[in-house]
Amino acid sequence: MKKLSLIIIVLSLAACGSSNSKMSKDRFVVENLTNYDTEELAETYPEANIQEDTGMFEEGTVERAYTIMYPDTPDELHITWKSEEREEIYDIRFSENGKWKSAEGIEIGTTYEALYKLNEKEISFYGFGWDYGGAVMWNDGKFEKSKLRVFLAPDGEVSDKFYGDRIIEASEEEIERLDLKVTSIMLVN
Repeated sequence: MKKLSLIIIVLSLAACGSSNSKMSKDRFVVENLTNYDTEELAETYPEANIQEDTGMFEEGTVERAYTIMYPDTPDELHITWKSEEREEIYDIRFSENGKWKSAEGIEIGTTYEALYKLNEKEISFYGFGWDYGGAVMWNDGKFEKSKLRVFLAPDGEVSDKFYGDRIIEASEEEIERLDLKVTSIMLVN
């Protein structure tokens, strides 16, 4: 009887451990934050050193309340709110190479080629050197109807031909030489 009780206890602890492990993995999936308000964020992420303020967004045309989680760390994440009450998220952004990722596994550093495969269709992107530089267009692929916005940047020097507010036309070889990687991810709620 003692052996049976011990086995049940060990199995229960193992089950709890695997549940906590899954929860800790899902903890940094950005889509899981979309239904939180500011109080729920503080309860769920007590270690996040949450900072709140207001600022100008959308090229300086709109003032919004915002929250920063894990400031000045690789896990820094920015949330803007639809109102001062911070009850409904407007968007979530991150650009540090920390633990945050999308539900599909897109994270900072994901390559152009990996995005193409995940999207299951060719992607295109806007030129660099402006506010929305490197913004990815999903071109009716898997992420077209998602709320996920991804921004690419090249590694190294870039020809003038790849700058500007326009969709870039480039050969496979040119794209390969650009060595494009995800540098910012935004989820619009």
